[in-house]
Amino acid sequence: MALATVWPLIAVAAAVLAAAGAGLAYGWRRRPGRDGTVDAALVARAERVRDLPAVRRATRRHAAAVAGLLALATTAALLGGVVGSRPLAEQTIVPENTSRDIMLCLDVSGSMSEVDVEVITVFEELLEGFEGERIGLTIFNSSPVQVFPLTDDYEFARDQLASIRRSFDYVDDVPEHWLGTLNGAGASLIGDGLAACALRFDHRDEERSRSIVFATDNEVNGASIVTLEEAAGLAAAAGVRVFALNPVEGKDADVSAQLAAAAASTGGAAYALRGATTVGDIISEVQRQEATALIGQARVVWADEPTVWIVLLLLTVLGGVVLMWRARL
Repeated sequence: MALATVWPLIAVAAAVLAAAGAGLAYGWRRRPGRDGTVDAALVARAERVRDLPAVRRATRRHAAAVAGLLALATTAALLGGVVGSRPLAEQTIVPENTSRDIMLCLDVSGSMSEVDVEVITVFEELLEGFEGERIGLTIFNSSPVQVFPLTDDYEFARDQLASIRRSFDYVDDVPEHWLGTLNGAGASLIGDGLAACALRFDHRDEERSRSIVFATDNEVNGASIVTLEEAAGLAAAAGVRVFALNPVEGKDADVSAQLAAAAASTGGAAYALRGATTVGDIISEVQRQEATALIGQARVVWADEPTVWIVLLLLTVLGGVVLMWRARL
């Protein structure tokens, strides 16, 4: 057992010692004087009364009751001090997160600049629909950057999405969505962006529900390391489903068909950015997969555990009440 603080127990112990000292001092002052007299009324032949067996038994019982009551009062005071000091119990907790993993993957190239704020709004709506899922965000242009890793801290995720949204107001000399996304040759390297998002998942040795919400117009400008089809194959091999958000659905049939085929090859699907049921459909598809328990690192915590001490305190007080009643004190 450990105590959160020892000061209440020290204070109670000091009070008990002070009371014991005061009692001894009072008794010392009340003891008979050198001449054998005391400050009390004298009763003739009192020694005969004291020698009666019944009186002697009653006197012993009374003395024992008083001594027991003092012992119980001292014990109750000390137990109260222990309770006031907040006894703690050690517990080993192994956190378990039963959820799914979703990586939001956003193309921040110039051709997407007019719709990226709209995409982030869809991401925020997705966040409202999820419960307990771990969410991450990766953005890319000619090179990918992880904005935040998979987390179930939704307030943090909302703050990060809001920060990326504000960067599209271009009030800073270097917008946030440019940082680290312009380090490669070319622009809007779709295959590299999708491959980077597929590699952002942790616990790869465990079977988990993993999905990517991939927002891009699929307009490549430059030579990427991997093609869109190769990146989709990498995702499929890792058990990651891709759900594409297409802002040019209905405008460029070839681009849309290529994006839809890549998503379908992973077990996912492509959706129009402005589709009436896009958000709900993606949420339903993600949650259709079975959630898997993710075991966290065990940690030791200390929790208040006053129950035993409170019970002992109540029993002590109850014992004192019963003793006073039986001894008529």
